[in-house]
Amino acid sequence: MIKKDIIAQIILDFQKRDLPKLAERSLKIDLNIPLKRAIVILGPRRSGKTYYFYCLIKKLLERKVSKQKILYINFEDPKLVGASMEDLNIILDVFYEIYPKNKKQKIWLFFDEIQNIKNWELFIRNILDSENAQIFISGSSSKLLSKEIATSLRGRSLSYLMLPFSFFEFLKLKKIVYKKYLSSEEQANLKNLFNRYFSYGGYPEVLLYPKEQKRIINEIIEVTIYRDLIERYKIRNIKVLKLMFNYLVKAKEFSTHKFYNFLKSLNIKISKNSLYNYLEYFNDAFIFFPLRKFSFSLKKIEQSLAKIYVIDNALITNILGDDRGKKFENLCFLGLLSKNFEPNKDFFYYNFNHSSEIDFVIKQKNLIKQLIQACYDISDYDTKQREIKSLVKASGELKCNNLLILTYAYEAEERVKNKKIKYIPLWKWLLE
Repeated sequence: MIKKDIIAQIILDFQKRDLPKLAERSLKIDLNIPLKRAIVILGPRRSGKTYYFYCLIKKLLERKVSKQKILYINFEDPKLVGASMEDLNIILDVFYEIYPKNKKQKIWLFFDEIQNIKNWELFIRNILDSENAQIFISGSSSKLLSKEIATSLRGRSLSYLMLPFSFFEFLKLKKIVYKKYLSSEEQANLKNLFNRYFSYGGYPEVLLYPKEQKRIINEIIEVTIYRDLIERYKIRNIKVLKLMFNYLVKAKEFSTHKFYNFLKSLNIKISKNSLYNYLEYFNDAFIFFPLRKFSFSLKKIEQSLAKIYVIDNALITNILGDDRGKKFENLCFLGLLSKNFEPNKDFFYYNFNHSSEIDFVIKQKNLIKQLIQACYDISDYDTKQREIKSLVKASGELKCNNLLILTYAYEAEERVKNKKIKYIPLWKWLLE
């Protein structure tokens, strides 16, 4: 049990502390939702969830809400190591002891990385039922959404995904306002920033301290692997986990069976079930996203070989260096995420007997709304013809005429076999 004086110190330290300088994010959340629901912010480690909480707190202060009515607790504070659900109740009791007037007034509660506390959801549900409180919770585990919320907070929460900075947010950070028409100097500056974003991604610390980008990314990888996987799931086979991390960054597709045989060739013994679990853990921590092949059969979707995408291009640069084709397609995937498309529900990939492929198939209900190809360099004639051929073929099979090829720089509209194909530079599409 955490001592009450330690809890009081944490509460009062926040009250005395000034909020840091903050960069505004695109995610918009209503601070006065009338329904008794908890606001849940999910996303990978170091994507900016804590600072987003600070932004919300700052907005409350600007609305003349007293800071004494705001409770902020980060459950990764070393002073709270080993905290239990009983300690959660004590935290609220101490808050009311320090500010007794709050018992009869509305309060705002911010709980950061709360998934570290067992049965946290029971505590949140009790507050929703008994207190006049608006609750905000965050976590770097997708199970916070899929498991606990689905069972204990069903109908009592609104969930949002916080990714590393989008390209639009990066420009905003640099105080660049994107306009439809740009001078040659403005366009050159924007493309230079895109090239930087393309390689080094959108982790907030990397954007703020570019000279330290390699050290920061290495540290993010280490902390993510150790805290979000090894510690959370009590994994003993650290060597396999690190090998799998590198393998997934490099892989276009991932077959557990092939990776199992790869480990076997290195005389490393591990069960296939463990490997399936590790892949799920990586997905749970928002590090890797498996994308399934589209089919009108749910069974075939689940049985299809997954293509693997990474949460940020900085991880690809860190492991693979300047693999532009991989980073380009990965950034297209992240662009779809930032546009609120959900993998394996709103979009998939598609191929024809492995001979040709559509990178992204956008689905709405039972209709295919758009087919997207990601092509870094469309200037090569054979490459262009291959992309066009795949699009035209898929257009007929999937009955979709909204055809798009995302490119590095080429922009045009062309007709091929009575099909209109749009070419849009990736940087421009990301800003739409």
